Amino acid sequence: MDRAIVHIDMNTFFVSCERLTNSELNGIPLIIGGGDRGVVASCSYEARKFGVRSAMPIHMAMKLCPQAKIMKGDMELYSRLSHDITEIIQEKAPVVEKASIDEFYLDITGMDRFYGSYKWTDELAQRITKETGLPLTFALSVNKTVSKIGTGEGKQKQNLEIPQHLVQSFLNPLSIRKIPMVGEQTFQLLSRIGIRTIRTLSEMPAESLQQMIGKNGTELWKKANGIDNTPVEPYTERKSISTEHTFSQDTIDVLKLNRILQGMVEKLAYQLRAEEWLASTVTVKIRYANFDTETKQSRVQYTSADHILNQTVTDLFERLYQRRMRLRLIGVRFSGLVRGTYQIDLFNDTEEMLALYQAMDRMKNRYGFDAVMRCAGASFKPNNKDEILKRKK
Repeated sequence: MDRAIVHIDMNTFFVSCERLTNSELNGIPLIIGGGDRGVVASCSYEARKFGVRSAMPIHMAMKLCPQAKIMKGDMELYSRLSHDITEIIQEKAPVVEKASIDEFYLDITGMDRFYGSYKWTDELAQRITKETGLPLTFALSVNKTVSKIGTGEGKQKQNLEIPQHLVQSFLNPLSIRKIPMVGEQTFQLLSRIGIRTIRTLSEMPAESLQQMIGKNGTELWKKANGIDNTPVEPYTERKSISTEHTFSQDTIDVLKLNRILQGMVEKLAYQLRAEEWLASTVTVKIRYANFDTETKQSRVQYTSADHILNQTVTDLFERLYQRRMRLRLIGVRFSGLVRGTYQIDLFNDTEEMLALYQAMDRMKNRYGFDAVMRCAGASFKPNNKDEILKRKK
């Protein structure tokens, strides 16, 4: 039996959420992002016509589309509406994977025995739009790769159904950029040898691709040939991430304590970005030598950036540690998590800060968490049970 995998993409999700609460934003070029030196988190189709794209520096976007309206964005609103959409889908679909705040995979294999898979998906899409007021695009095919590419094409051609016998003819004329794992570097590398369409890529020997781009070459060849056996992973919402450090000898050394706290923040913030989470609540915990335990927490704008979380943790610790007694344990917890479509807080951070985090994360992914660290937090070493998982490929 062919699998039946649906990909649902909420169209320009942040923009659609803002327009839901303010109809005056309808029909105008709209950019969601932060500050003159920030980057674009999302933009309307009216802005995209001028070449504006997500993750583009705001100043560049304004040169392309000077008439656009810029809004900072409301992650609490987006998170709440994403939760509403998730509940509607989970009520109906047998297996749901929430890939990000605004996209979902559904495995509805076998639905054709009782009900047409496309008709079932179309009725679900209509219900989501009716109950939330938000537009979406979906594609139905035999695996996650083809379905995701299908939603990208469906935004111009309406919702698509791509059965097994039409998969290759659907993929062949498309640019290799359409394959989810093809980034700018891979695109430029393949373009230089004349590989620009999926057809050409699919006809290239898998071994040659592997020699060119490494271990991902075979996987890229499979995707170009419409092969993807990746399962739809059932969605479970994570509540928080945390870490604690128990001292072998109780300490009152405030400088040492602050260095360890900064290392904890760096570890947890990297984990947030690796798993594509944003946190809204920061909690610091201390335990005195007499086992008295105290905590203090603070709300922050949704973020996964070290420098913002570090400052909050430092402030909380200063307010919390008032009794000059020795400490036996300190801990940090980030909670109030929401899925994000990007790795750091696009509403607050500059393009320079964005580039810095991306470079650091690439080094950590390749060489390990402690390959590059801030000097202040370098004294904190996660133990074996607390190690960071590598970014999922």
